[in-house]
Amino acid sequence: MRGMTQQELSPRAWTELAALSLIWGASFLSIRVALDEIPVMTSVAHRVVWAAVALWLVVALRRLPLPRDPRLWGAFLVMGLLNNVVPFTLMAWAQLHIETGLTSILNAATAIWGVIVAALVFADERLTLRKALGVALGFAGVAVAIGVDSLAALDLRSVAQLAVILGTLSYALAGTWARARLSELSPIVAAAGMLTGSAVVMVPLAVAVDGPPAWPRSPVTFAAVAYYALVSTALAYLLYYRVLRMAGSGNLLLCTLMIPPVAILLGAAVRGEALHAGAFAGFGLLAAGLLILDGRAVRYLRARRST
Repeated sequence: MRGMTQQELSPRAWTELAALSLIWGASFLSIRVALDEIPVMTSVAHRVVWAAVALWLVVALRRLPLPRDPRLWGAFLVMGLLNNVVPFTLMAWAQLHIETGLTSILNAATAIWGVIVAALVFADERLTLRKALGVALGFAGVAVAIGVDSLAALDLRSVAQLAVILGTLSYALAGTWARARLSELSPIVAAAGMLTGSAVVMVPLAVAVDGPPAWPRSPVTFAAVAYYALVSTALAYLLYYRVLRMAGSGNLLLCTLMIPPVAILLGAAVRGEALHAGAFAGFGLLAAGLLILDGRAVRYLRARRST
C-alpha cells in the first residue's frame, strides 16, 4: 500500500473502476459454478494456466522485454504461490461450504491485512491512529460476518470462512513481496511471470491430488472456466493497471467495497443464496474500516467541521 495516492475520479476512471468491480464480483459465482463439475485443484490450475497464456500473448504483441535474470523467475515463483496458488485454492475450497457472497465479503479483509503487513515490513508505512482504527473496525467486521457462534463451534463452515481469511493474508503478503522484488518490472510482465510461476506449482499439484486433468464437459462449466481464467484474471489484471494509472491506489479501495454487492446479488439470483444478517452487519463494519483507511471519510468530516 505504498504511496497510497488518491486522485479525482474522471467519468472514464469511474466507468473502468465499476467494470473491474463487476468483473471481480462475478468471478466468485463463476468459480462456484465450475466447482460443480471440476475439482478444486484442477479449477485453480485451469485459471492460472490459461491466464498466463493470455498475458504472455499480450506481452508478445506489445513487444515488451522478457525477464532474463534467474532471480526474477524465483521471485515470480514466490509471488505465484502467495498471490495465486494459496489464496485461489483456499477460497475455491471454501466456496464448496459457504456462499459466494460471504466469500466476497471476507475477501475484503485483504486491504486490512495489507496495512498490517506493510507496517511491519516497510519503514514508510507506519501504523497511524487512523489506520489502527480502520484495521480494528475491519477485523470487527470479519468477526461479525463469521459469527462468534461459528468460531466457537469450529465446524466445516467456520473452517471454510477461516480459509478465506488465510487467503486474504496471503494476498497481503504477496503485495509486500511484489513491492520488494518486482516493482521495477512492467506490471504486465510481472503478472505473466507470476501466473507462470503459479502454473509450474499448480499443474503437478492438481494432477497429484485430482488425477488427470478434468476438462469442462458442459457449456456452462466451460463458460465459467473461460470467464474466471481469461476475464476475471487475465483481462482484470490489464484493467487493474489501467485504473491504477488513472485513479491512483487510494481509489482502488473503492473497488474492494463494490465487489461484495455484485457477488451477493449474483449468488442470490443464480444459486438462490441467502446470507444471514451478521454477514451484512460484518460487511458494514468492514466497509467503515476501509473508508477510514481510505481517508476520504475523515477528510469529509473535517471539511464539514470547518464550514
